[in-house]
Amino acid sequence: MTSSSDINRRVLIKLSGEALMGDDDYGINPEVMQNVAEEIKSLIDAGIQAAIVIGGGNIFRGEGLAAGGMNRVSGDHMGMLATVINALAIQDKLEQNGMFARVMSAIKIHEICEDYICRRAIRHLEKGRVVIFAAGTGNPFFTTDSAASLRAIEIKADLMIKATKVDGVYTADPHKEANAIRYDELTYDEVLTKKLAVMDQTAVVLCRDNNMPLRVLDMTAKGSILRAAQGENEGTLVS
Repeated sequence: MTSSSDINRRVLIKLSGEALMGDDDYGINPEVMQNVAEEIKSLIDAGIQAAIVIGGGNIFRGEGLAAGGMNRVSGDHMGMLATVINALAIQDKLEQNGMFARVMSAIKIHEICEDYICRRAIRHLEKGRVVIFAAGTGNPFFTTDSAASLRAIEIKADLMIKATKVDGVYTADPHKEANAIRYDELTYDEVLTKKLAVMDQTAVVLCRDNNMPLRVLDMTAKGSILRAAQGENEGTLVS
């Protein structure tokens, strides 16, 4: 049984854009969106404040566009706009499920969403609203993993959750290596030295230097996000 002292009061969830595709090849899968909304609602109903950072890989990925010959800065700006599209979709689905949500962008798009201001974001959270951070850090060359680490630190989250399609961090890709072993716990230094594909190095170092605990878990496992937020041993803990 989880004691009240184990429950994290405020969590930030990092969702990849690819996760929103489900089994589709592109775009946003409605069933996945509904599942995400139900997971977030379980947090709100439990009195846990929830923030989300969303990627844009289901629409555009700046690094991939750059590899194809596009200017990296232009590609990254396109990727930032893709995250805004995803954020608006999540906001709509959350509101359909009876929640209050705000999209805050690191780039100025006043007609569509709010600018990111840390104090305002914290105020939204304190009022029980879900805050969705879009456009990464607002800078090219920085991933949405780095943005998630930065936002988690800025809003003083108790826990950062990376919601993936795998139930934790493994010694190798479990979809390719049948003998891959899952870690229950890791330190950030172990993630760096073993070159484990948890997040990019900038994001890992940010979390390490600011003592931000991270749980990597399977977002398709019903209740996994709530269990992690309530202090249960879900997925892999990196701290």
